[in-house]
Amino acid sequence: MVSTLSHIREIERVGMGAVSPRDAPVVKSWLRCLNDYKLDPTIAQEAYIVPELKLREHREQAEELIRIGRSGLEGLFNQVAGQNYVLLLSDARGVTVDFMGDPTFDNQLRKAGLYLGSEWSENRAGTCAVGACIVSGEPVIIHQDDHFDASHIGLTCTAAPVFDTLGDLTAVLDISQLRSPTAKASQQLALHLATSTARRIELANLMTRTRNDWVLRLARSPEFLDVDPDAAIALDGSGRITGMTHGGFGALARSMNMRGLATRDFLGLRISEVFDMDVDDLPRFMRGRPNGERLLRAKNGLVLFASAIAPAVSLRAPNIPAPRLPRALRDLSQGDTAMERVQARAAKLAARDIPILIQGETGSGKEFLARAIHDSCGGSGNFVAVNCAAIPEHLIESELFGYTPGAFTGASQKGKRGLIEEANGGTLFLDEIGDMPLTLQSRLLRVLSENEVQPVGALKARPVRLRVLSASHRDLADLVKEGRFRQDLYYRLNAATLSLPALRERQDLGWLIDQLLARIEKENGETYRIDKAAQAALLAHAWPGNLRELSNALRVAAALSEGGVIDVDCLPDHLFAGAVAAPSDDDGELRQALSDCGNNVSALARKLGVNRSTIHRRLKRLN
Repeated sequence: MVSTLSHIREIERVGMGAVSPRDAPVVKSWLRCLNDYKLDPTIAQEAYIVPELKLREHREQAEELIRIGRSGLEGLFNQVAGQNYVLLLSDARGVTVDFMGDPTFDNQLRKAGLYLGSEWSENRAGTCAVGACIVSGEPVIIHQDDHFDASHIGLTCTAAPVFDTLGDLTAVLDISQLRSPTAKASQQLALHLATSTARRIELANLMTRTRNDWVLRLARSPEFLDVDPDAAIALDGSGRITGMTHGGFGALARSMNMRGLATRDFLGLRISEVFDMDVDDLPRFMRGRPNGERLLRAKNGLVLFASAIAPAVSLRAPNIPAPRLPRALRDLSQGDTAMERVQARAAKLAARDIPILIQGETGSGKEFLARAIHDSCGGSGNFVAVNCAAIPEHLIESELFGYTPGAFTGASQKGKRGLIEEANGGTLFLDEIGDMPLTLQSRLLRVLSENEVQPVGALKARPVRLRVLSASHRDLADLVKEGRFRQDLYYRLNAATLSLPALRERQDLGWLIDQLLARIEKENGETYRIDKAAQAALLAHAWPGNLRELSNALRVAAALSEGGVIDVDCLPDHLFAGAVAAPSDDDGELRQALSDCGNNVSALARKLGVNRSTIHRRLKRLN
């Protein structure tokens, strides 16, 4: 084992720019410890165990993770029995919430930090496997004097990340020893075991959280398809990817030459965009056929073996009510399948301080959703909405960041507090983020990464803590490719993505009409009633302007109504005249198109490029 002095000198040389023979993850972590966390390698610190009350909070928050991961930990511990390994399951903040080790070594393990409640975040413990894994999101071996702190250089630690179904790092699995052979290569088996176990924990988590979705298991070999697949993805009823085992699927994506995409970029894609199959093909991959015959071809030609598991629907099971959503989110829809999925995901995300990108057509209600997320998270700060497309480019910097007194010609002598600071402690909603000038994108990135804002003309930055929600009707990934949007900011903003359905695709259009009309009644102090013909016209329109167009149409209709009755004559002529005058032609065309597709609604929806719910809703109106 190296001496403490030579270890310290090596770190100092690396900090001064010397080339090191050590693995790149180790060197990068040492540099973070020196430059970002300002840790001193000459000051050794004992392992830190969080107080009992704090540990209880961490374990309560990770209760489901501990339950899901326990089986994986027990299996791994049995595999390494007798090798003096210790297993740690840490949460995303580096605190050990579950632990397995030989109880006869409890005192030594606790002193070394290989114990329940130990905190291995990189900014506290220096270079360590758990901390480096949290930062990089990659499996890592930190062996003996790879550790930054001299008090840990006797340990060997190997860690693998565990991601949730949305692609966020939720835990780290660590396998460590107090003493080990000198060679770092001795831990390659530990790395393989930790990575495999993390993959199994991700699979168990996916199966637990997606009981109402299809699950497609994928493997390179048919023998392991049903018992230990390489990866699994969850699909909704329309064939869109709703979740995945990110560790395993990332390896498959690389095999499919999809190297430019992060795994979370696959969320929301249709299965037909990744593999040569459609949602209607899923039943043929279910059990009943030999594994070797269940072949699935990726778009690049890679052949995998696939096993599909249908949604867990039981007619005998008691009707258990779905978890009650926060009021603000619950009021966004009534009975629309796509919106219910958005609401459920938004409710989970509201409790977590991660950036969310809301996508949807203009007028589809992105700000309504953002405000509902803010109202659901239980915070007391302000909700500040900024439309990046509505503020002139020469003003947006001072509006967002504020300015000091006399910072520029025409500036107020009192200065001005920016909208980012107004949102401190609350939520900043950046609508139409794709229209933000490139020069300001780098400044926004600094706010997100450093949690501080520097007003125009100020010498010092000011600390801010806020949740950032953003929205765009444009595809930000396309803007990144065109060089019009920073890639690093894009990945910062879309830690999670919520996609709002267009109004023409929603199944609760009648309810929405009632809700908007009730709001108009409250504003005007009058009562309105829509007659059958007008209601039919409203339901038949395609609503290219979405909720905004619907709201405006109802306001016009209310203003033109006689005695509170809204009829066809009250509706804007340019919106409804064509649809009301000649419905029979469209109806006949739809019936003929359905007949041409063998009365297969799914086939017709694919042919027209619309949702199946759109076809069903139109057929219901015809009836």
